[in-house]
Amino acid sequence: MKELANNTLANSAPRLSTIELNKEALNFSIAHFTIFNATEREDLHGHNYQLECKATAPLSDTGLLFDYAILKKMLRAMCDEIDEKMILPSQSPHLKIEHGNDYTYGIFNGERIPFLPRDLIILPIANSTVEELSHYFLDRVLNHPDLADAGIVELYIKILSSPGQGASAHWSQN
Repeated sequence: MKELANNTLANSAPRLSTIELNKEALNFSIAHFTIFNATEREDLHGHNYQLECKATAPLSDTGLLFDYAILKKMLRAMCDEIDEKMILPSQSPHLKIEHGNDYTYGIFNGERIPFLPRDLIILPIANSTVEELSHYFLDRVLNHPDLADAGIVELYIKILSSPGQGASAHWSQN
């Protein structure tokens, strides 16, 4: 059997590979409303979301990228944090959030909408959309200390609000 000739150019570049995580356990259910402008918003409703992740890193001599069980555990924990909660965006120019004695209020266009603090998560996003949620998860993964030495050069997060409907955020080292 002939051995294939070594390609010098191919051997000088790092061998990259991509781990893709699209597991049934990477899901969460949240209540929300999308804010369209200073006077219009959706009615309160909810979705069952699915998270997908792709991480690209150099392939080591042992044939592994990094311990991606860390990534799976991290993503699952992030989904669990917001699962079965109402989310409000703290960065919206049209929504004010106030904390009262027993309630947290979302104040929008003269409406004072009460929420029990135990049911509510306030996220550092501008709106409660799949676009913002994909960037929220991407930023959390990129800044997680357990992946600081993983060598990830590209990361892709996709949030689906229903089959065939979602948004993604992408980061690349280049």
